[in-house]
Amino acid sequence: MAPVREASGDGVVGLLRALLCEPAYVPILGALLLAGECLLNLVIVWKVPYTEIDWKAYMDEVEGFKNGTCDYTLLKGDTGPLVYPAGFVYLFLGLYHVTEQGANVLRAQGIFICLYLLTTAIVIRIYQKTKMPPYTLLLLSCFSYRIHSIFVLRLFNDPVAMLFLYVAILFFLNRSWTLGSLTFSLAVSIKMNILLFAPGLLLIYLVELGIVQTIVQLAVCAAPQLVLAIPFLLDNPWGYVSRSFNLGRQFFYIWTVNWKLLPEHVFLDRRFHLVLLCLHLGVLAAFAFWRWTKGPRPAWPLISFNKGVARFTDSRIVLILFTSNFVGMCFARSLHYQFYSWYFHTLPWLVWQTKLPAPIGVGLLLAIEYAWNMYPATPVSSATLHVAHAVLLIALWLSPKFRNIPMKLE
Repeated sequence: MAPVREASGDGVVGLLRALLCEPAYVPILGALLLAGECLLNLVIVWKVPYTEIDWKAYMDEVEGFKNGTCDYTLLKGDTGPLVYPAGFVYLFLGLYHVTEQGANVLRAQGIFICLYLLTTAIVIRIYQKTKMPPYTLLLLSCFSYRIHSIFVLRLFNDPVAMLFLYVAILFFLNRSWTLGSLTFSLAVSIKMNILLFAPGLLLIYLVELGIVQTIVQLAVCAAPQLVLAIPFLLDNPWGYVSRSFNLGRQFFYIWTVNWKLLPEHVFLDRRFHLVLLCLHLGVLAAFAFWRWTKGPRPAWPLISFNKGVARFTDSRIVLILFTSNFVGMCFARSLHYQFYSWYFHTLPWLVWQTKLPAPIGVGLLLAIEYAWNMYPATPVSSATLHVAHAVLLIALWLSPKFRNIPMKLE
């Protein structure tokens, strides 16, 4: 995004300018924002009533496992069957015990406040490592009603999965590939939306590690999935796979945020789903071949069997991963309100990689926030979300960052 003009001056004005514009001040501004967020979240929990949506269902599902049921088709809560991978079961079983079988909701909210602050701190570190201007952190803090609600008033599993994903990205930026792959797999084991990042990650593996080491890292990713699922695979393997990784699951029209501009029969039509899938794969392929590996020369033809051919900059790695996820959001069959956490923290980062003027970039973020806060969703709010997504996707395609972020060829 076009840079914001920096104010000049000494004293308080100069300090404020430095705090907002100089990357060296990110830790200071980040600490201030975390302190503010801690206070804000405590006030939210104190003043805003908790709303029961899925927490009780989560507790019912893991209680079934605690009582000895390992057949995934028999694990269910009051909102339906268990549809998350095995990591979710172990994680929320721990929360089940810590929160007195799920009855102590206030304690659960306190835990989710900690998860919120930890997620924000990790995202701030990603912004710092990729040299984002400090003022962009303001868009991560005190900005979204919906994201605070998802964490501390609804207690969804989505933001927990995203926490593990952001930790994995930090490992990847440090080239700790095995730790990153393990953490990425743990994120997938909590909720499979993390797989939206997988196409970008696969490309990063191939370019930086070569084919052999990519296979090794894919095996590392697969190992936790198999180990965590052993009790369920031994009991009913097809029941586990079909429930926890059901890519064809039908969503309810009443909850969709992004497709209220369509009639319900179109929303439910499998042909419509197939069109969205083709668009998703086509746009991913276009980015992979003509944007993600663009540099002094394309990296695709140079991919080696037993060694990496290039080293991406930290910014290019994050750009690839965040764009991969964003493309999936643009062409999703349905987005529910808690899915906002899948890309909320990535949006300011993505907007700032484009040439959009600052007012337009902020306007896009506000339009997206509006769409996610409209309940129930309307044709206007869904259309607003699609327009904002389209503008940002086109701006990313045209972004000079894909030309200006170099790859060091080995």
